[in-house]
Amino acid sequence: MKKKFFWFDARNLKKETIIMTLINNFRFENILINYSMIKKIKKQHKTNLLIEINNIDELSDLSLDIVVYSTDKNIIDTAYQKGYKTAWVVTISNHDNMDQAWINCNNVDNLVLNLKDETNIPVELLIAKLQNTNTNIVKLVNNVNDAEIAFGVMEVGCDGVLIQTEEINEISNFDKLIERKDKTKLSLVKVKVSDVQHIGMGHRVCVDTTSIMEKTEGMIIGSKSNGGLLVSSETHFLPYMELRPFRVNAGAICSYVLAPQNMTAYLSEIKVGSRLLCVDINGNAREVSVGRTKIEIRPLLKIEAIYDNITINTIVQDDWHIRIFGADGKANNASNIKIGDELLAYIDKQGRHVGIQINENINEN
Repeated sequence: MKKKFFWFDARNLKKETIIMTLINNFRFENILINYSMIKKIKKQHKTNLLIEINNIDELSDLSLDIVVYSTDKNIIDTAYQKGYKTAWVVTISNHDNMDQAWINCNNVDNLVLNLKDETNIPVELLIAKLQNTNTNIVKLVNNVNDAEIAFGVMEVGCDGVLIQTEEINEISNFDKLIERKDKTKLSLVKVKVSDVQHIGMGHRVCVDTTSIMEKTEGMIIGSKSNGGLLVSSETHFLPYMELRPFRVNAGAICSYVLAPQNMTAYLSEIKVGSRLLCVDINGNAREVSVGRTKIEIRPLLKIEAIYDNITINTIVQDDWHIRIFGADGKANNASNIKIGDELLAYIDKQGRHVGIQINENINEN
């Protein structure tokens, strides 16, 4: 599922100091400013800037990491050819200018819609027209309710929203919405264990995150790109040691782990700062950062399972304290899992190249 994004309009704020202090302390990562504000704006490390451009000459001293925002299509075309990401702003008040918006969407990374009427029908029609292009659709909104509706139009929804408000409570509500949208929903399935095998010694990876995980959370770990089992966080009883709620004892170093944006990573390649998905037993997923990995030689256990003629397997440390979630949502001790048991898993299309899903004939055994 494509992650929704939020832009905050910091142009012409009446309470600029108060609002920008709030924005910088919340989760907003994309800020729209005027060209004249470039020197006085204090850019935070996390912040991506969109800059409103009204004159082509203003492009001469801008770095390529900003997004050029303009109502002028000529400026958008020039910026795109120079290598900038672009955001073309179009006011939609009738059928004709709605048609002109999608017809002239070449060189447009983001189409920003300023709707004069309350109806979302133009949004629906533009989503349909642009669904097979690389252009994001962004709607101008003033409150969280409008944003929620924009994200739900035609089920697919807008890719992002441009927020225009100075209401403190509304900005706080948007921050909470951003937190919710940072979570992804995965369709977990019940798989039946078809084989359990002690495979000897090998390198096992513990993934230590910078987040506290719950007892119902873990990570999707698998040996093949078509899916994996939900391996629990270290949040359940351990007889001889304290819990490590930030950790997933993930498995063999060759394993895949699910990452944001429908990506995977090998356990061997993740490092400090890598972003991974923490998934709960209901399929709710959130992004977490890696604080470190811990690689040691341990005895390993292969657990193979089948779902609708699709076979997956996960290799974990061969020990009682490793937990894998069962179909009932309970954390099962790995060493107690046997043929016929039902576990929770995520099934995906087979075939990846450097973590990216690819339509290619790949045979993984």
